[in-house]
Amino acid sequence: MSDPIKHECGIAHIRLRKPYAYYLEKYATPFYGLKKLYVMMEKQKNRGQDGAGVGVIKIDVEPGLRYISRYRSIDSNAVASIFDKIYKKYRKSIKGFKDRSKDADWLLENVAFTGEALLGHLRYGTHGKNSIENCHPMLRQNNWRSRNLVMAGNFNMTNNADLFQRLIELGQHPKEKTDTVTVMEKIGHFLDEENQNMFNKYKDTHSNKEISDIIENGLDLQRVLKRSCKDFDGGYAMCGITGYGASFVARDPAGIRPAFYYADDEVVVVASERPAIKLAFDLPDYSQIKEIEPGHALIINKDGTFGEYQFIDKIEKKPCSFERIYFSRGTDPDIYKERKQLGRLLIPQILQSVDFDIENTVFSYIPNTAENAYIGMMEGIEEYIKAYRKKKITEGNLSADELDKILSICPRTEKLVIKDAKLRTFIANDNSRDEIVGSIYDTTTDVIKKQVDNLVVIDDSIVRGTTLEKSILKILDRLEPKKIIIVSSAPQIRFPDCYGIDMSKIKEFVAFRAMLALLKDNNLEYKLDEVYDKCKNAELEGNTNTNFVKELYAPFSDDQISAKIAEIITPKELTSKVQVVYQTVANLHVACPENAGDWYFTGNYPTPGGNKVVNAAFVNFMEGKTVRAY
Repeated sequence: MSDPIKHECGIAHIRLRKPYAYYLEKYATPFYGLKKLYVMMEKQKNRGQDGAGVGVIKIDVEPGLRYISRYRSIDSNAVASIFDKIYKKYRKSIKGFKDRSKDADWLLENVAFTGEALLGHLRYGTHGKNSIENCHPMLRQNNWRSRNLVMAGNFNMTNNADLFQRLIELGQHPKEKTDTVTVMEKIGHFLDEENQNMFNKYKDTHSNKEISDIIENGLDLQRVLKRSCKDFDGGYAMCGITGYGASFVARDPAGIRPAFYYADDEVVVVASERPAIKLAFDLPDYSQIKEIEPGHALIINKDGTFGEYQFIDKIEKKPCSFERIYFSRGTDPDIYKERKQLGRLLIPQILQSVDFDIENTVFSYIPNTAENAYIGMMEGIEEYIKAYRKKKITEGNLSADELDKILSICPRTEKLVIKDAKLRTFIANDNSRDEIVGSIYDTTTDVIKKQVDNLVVIDDSIVRGTTLEKSILKILDRLEPKKIIIVSSAPQIRFPDCYGIDMSKIKEFVAFRAMLALLKDNNLEYKLDEVYDKCKNAELEGNTNTNFVKELYAPFSDDQISAKIAEIITPKELTSKVQVVYQTVANLHVACPENAGDWYFTGNYPTPGGNKVVNAAFVNFMEGKTVRAY
């Protein structure tokens, strides 16, 4: 998108179901699992550019040997950096022992990151500082192997303050207030309790060493998750590996965050995106890859057996539609089709915006993630032209020249906007960002009929409108078109997200700014105070049933807000007329029927915490606070 927003984190989990020696012999490499993990992480790099981490657990190594390995990195190419470091450590370990490179027992005893349970994470921080301490996997250590926990996830909790307080009530003294630590410590607490309960049950009949084996073979991770996650409010797909090798991947009850898995007799694999699994394991098609059910956890036992188990009551399924619009890789065939459909469904609005003048309209897209929607848009334009030709020809009485003219009509396409510098504009601070965004885009010249052609440029979504205002519209205006139509394949983003995406500052949304301007234009600014009072009362009363901010948008149509957005993003010096066309929410659901999560567009949050966050965000706006609303 032209206005970059921070992505979702990505997880990759591999559990080798056979002994380590099996893979060493069959694949002639000590790095079978690591190589697969590397591919899965590389194929999900779109989900994390702030850092990465890898953790590996060895199952059933002898006491006195390290069985947990972990590296994290915030390097610019963090994934490659981590695996380079792992391989260097391997080469150092076997220096002078190359004859042992095919000895599985020796490798497990002497070389780090050899093991059967592997976890990778790609971090895209929404609010946390970009430091190595914020990178997953997180590690909770204990001398009892069954009390160790390595965790990574893709999540945000809306009620983190409450969860933090509950940890204190449990008797803990958390060292941080971040939801990552809060979630891990909550699960860790009940993991400890499950251990203690089993110990108490067998302490009079078995030795401590025997009890350790009983715990590792019989600990109920489903019960641990039921007890620890019952008061979580948020979107999450989180993976945890215990020190003895059993693991879980738990998905939130609304299915907001994605999680997919594949299993055969050698591996169980989990990732945030299907293409990562398919490519890493060279699967013939996607039918072998399953989705973890909302409110369920995929639990993999120490012996490699696995199953999906419900750990929390399900609610209405609301998977994040932004996964389909923007975040996930477009190589997933379902997502590819949906993005094309998003472009195709915009055709009626686009045709109206150019007065059906196809001959004098040039179509393009803002690179690169909008390309799939652009393809769908162009297919829709071609379908319109085909129908137009058929209608004119069947009407008859055409001269040869008229027939030639009709047959010659075809869509004009050009790549107009080019991002020619590898700059991450969103890491710049607010004071310097405008200067940077103005220099990273360029345009193709001499392809437009000046003052005659319309330009239709499609983007996946328009969040702030900053890049359009500060850079892209100015660049396009140099071509001197008659009109510039900016098309968004996503609806208007009106409300903050609180489940993982960095869209929490309500005042930055150009749709919110447009609504404020319309209130002023129509002498309705008093509604701001009315809604502010309702939000404050809701906070005092603990009311999380209503999103009161929706009332501010109610007086205006989508077209009114789009027109005001066009005014806001149009620089004063621009000579071309600018129009903004947005996808409708109804058509979004037509294109993405299985991903109904649309709260950033509609304000219909899937959990009570969402209503609490949006009301708090508006209160912060009215009080001039720039703090996070959750």
